[in-house]
Amino acid sequence: MDERHQPLPEARQTLFARTLTEWRTLAILGGPILIAQVAQMANGVIDTVMAGHASAKDLAAVGIGSSLWMPLFLFFMGMLGALQPIISGYNGARAVGKIMPATWQGLYLAGAGSVIMILLLTNVHPVLAILNLEASTARITQGYLDAFAWGVPALLLITALRGLTDGLGHTRVIMAFSVLSTLINLPMNYIFIYGKLGLPAMGGVGCGWATAISNGVAAIALLVYLNRSRVYQHFHLISDWVKPDLPGIRYILAIGVPIGFTIFVEASMFSVIALFLAPLGPVVVAGHQIALNVVSLLFMLPLSIGMALTLRVSFLVGAGAPETARLISRSSLILAAATALVFALMLLALSREISALYTRDTDVRDVTVRLLMFAAIFQIADVIQVTCISALRGYKDTRIPMFIMLFSFWGLGLPLGYLLTFTDWLVPAMGAAGFWVGLTGGLASAGILLGWRLFLYAPGGGQAVAVTSSGGE
Repeated sequence: MDERHQPLPEARQTLFARTLTEWRTLAILGGPILIAQVAQMANGVIDTVMAGHASAKDLAAVGIGSSLWMPLFLFFMGMLGALQPIISGYNGARAVGKIMPATWQGLYLAGAGSVIMILLLTNVHPVLAILNLEASTARITQGYLDAFAWGVPALLLITALRGLTDGLGHTRVIMAFSVLSTLINLPMNYIFIYGKLGLPAMGGVGCGWATAISNGVAAIALLVYLNRSRVYQHFHLISDWVKPDLPGIRYILAIGVPIGFTIFVEASMFSVIALFLAPLGPVVVAGHQIALNVVSLLFMLPLSIGMALTLRVSFLVGAGAPETARLISRSSLILAAATALVFALMLLALSREISALYTRDTDVRDVTVRLLMFAAIFQIADVIQVTCISALRGYKDTRIPMFIMLFSFWGLGLPLGYLLTFTDWLVPAMGAAGFWVGLTGGLASAGILLGWRLFLYAPGGGQAVAVTSSGGE
């Protein structure tokens, strides 16, 4: 077990020193998570760029295919993400005997999720028909998804095993294998898309095969590493095999399904906004996509800190250090706010330079610059809410936060954004900026409600922890 993930004696440090120590621990845990997130994002960028060089139809097909598999994967990623706080909590409590049984229940869920994803992705013909795609584009999209589906078991296997490695505080493991997957994906794309080494040129379909192979190799390499590493000699997948356990599976689902649904709700909301903005024309849509991409890139840092925060809080709760858990939960909001403020100032000061990196079209640049001003405020609210919800996940409190996010996004943010964008009911129609204002309002609502729950409920060690620890423990 990683000593950097251990709590320090609370009485021997001042409050300021303890805070700095915890922030340093977050950096140690979160740095590799950030690199892993960037590597995973790079795969999407590589697919988009290389498919675009093949043809516009291949680019469109890969984009449509990605928009179909990504929400499904995000749901299962969130669901399996419950393993991280669960195993981290066992690690903190020194309940080593519970770690591999929990891991195996996660692997069973990953297997079931793989079957569901494969069945859905290989039978998207009705969806493609509804989209009324050109026949050749629909054919490439289905071919891409059919190829991608072969790598789904490996993708979810890695996701489940991440619960073990991250839960033990070894976040560099998934970082290494995420980078490996990206390094494999690049040449595989080149070979399959353009037809090298005697293979026929597959275009967008080749992206699916390249991704499947890179995921498969990374999964096999991860299994070999876990089997041979001295660090994991006490956590052996084969010798520690256990049968499916219904209470253990229910425990993971009780924590994980709300996480998966929350992530799915957020991702689907951005897809809906893109559809709503389509009637405003390609210039507006392009500017919106650029602004969204910029914010998404910046969001990788606070998201990584949030994932590290989940691990740290769950570890400290398991280790019986509630005061330190409370300290890191609350002080992380200061760290998050400072990070968000720096990003906001950067967006405001460099909006024209940032837009110029994406496009030469002056009209698109003008739209992007205007939206980045709203995005600067948006990302402050976004960073605050992700920090709060990440801390709550460390307390295994996920169900109520799910409802908070559902209300904030779909009950407040999206309707408000629609009114501000298309109607004069509140103010003169704002265009695409209206959705950014609406989303900011929704995220601010989420931050306030989640912050209230974090400050007044979970750290007290009451129902938020007791309810979720009743099963599987």
